[in-house]
Amino acid sequence: MSSELRLGFFCALAAYLFWGALPLYFRALDHIAPGEMLAHRIVWALPTGLLFIAIASRWREFRAAVTRRRLFYLGLSASLIALNWLVYIWAVSQERVTEASLGYFINPLVSVLFGMFFFSEKLRPAQWIAIVIACIGVGILTWELGRLPWVSLILCFTFASYGAVRKKVSVDGRIGFAIETALLFPVALIWLVWFQSTPEGSWMGDRPVDVLLLPLAGPVTAVPLILFALAAKRLKLSTIGMMQYIAPTLQFLIAVLIFREPFGTTKAIAFCFIWTALAVFTTDSVMGDRKARRLARAAQLS
Repeated sequence: MSSELRLGFFCALAAYLFWGALPLYFRALDHIAPGEMLAHRIVWALPTGLLFIAIASRWREFRAAVTRRRLFYLGLSASLIALNWLVYIWAVSQERVTEASLGYFINPLVSVLFGMFFFSEKLRPAQWIAIVIACIGVGILTWELGRLPWVSLILCFTFASYGAVRKKVSVDGRIGFAIETALLFPVALIWLVWFQSTPEGSWMGDRPVDVLLLPLAGPVTAVPLILFALAAKRLKLSTIGMMQYIAPTLQFLIAVLIFREPFGTTKAIAFCFIWTALAVFTTDSVMGDRKARRLARAAQLS
């Protein structure tokens, strides 16, 4: 493995471990209302994102990225990721991390559907089979819960939509993240100022440790995104595709083994359908990538 591939692998691994451990961070702050926590996440993420741009000396690219078209798309993507963050924070505070992890397991399949609808990408038969199997799993979970697993669905559809919108904008991941948080920053700051004026309002939480934990919301948000951007430039999509299940798997294990969220037989059956769909999807992706490489080599030799 070359040094570049090794760097990409460890960057991706670190990013997914970060994302997988996020429930532990938000559970430590679950006494703070989800809206307040979201505002802190945005407010502290902006200086963190700007710091990374300063370290990389990307100010020229940052200024060049501020165009009307890019601001429109990044404003849309910022709204989607803010909704995703809010629902995720709420899910952790309400002990529904298992349901949240399901959303990120389903996300790759939704992304494939979006590719078909919005980017004219063709689905292979195995991908259709994976989507049908996943729908059966969601149906079983809906029957078991007595309602749609709306936390899972909002998380997977907002994140897949976020990826689709970002695909329309050719901008460095660090720069795009900084612009997104800059667009959200005024709203978050105004909300915090208003909240501080209410009887239950507080700038930095209720406990002394909150003064240390809340500013970490910036690095906790920005660092895995930066690591992922570095990995995406160095690794094949098939490698990233297989590694992306690390985060929801960790979230699922934390929910069941540490938070002791209920996980009965029916829910286990539903998750087995989801995992089977992902196995079919991943196997097909790997085989498709190998076939594409063989065809490319054959074309070069002919």
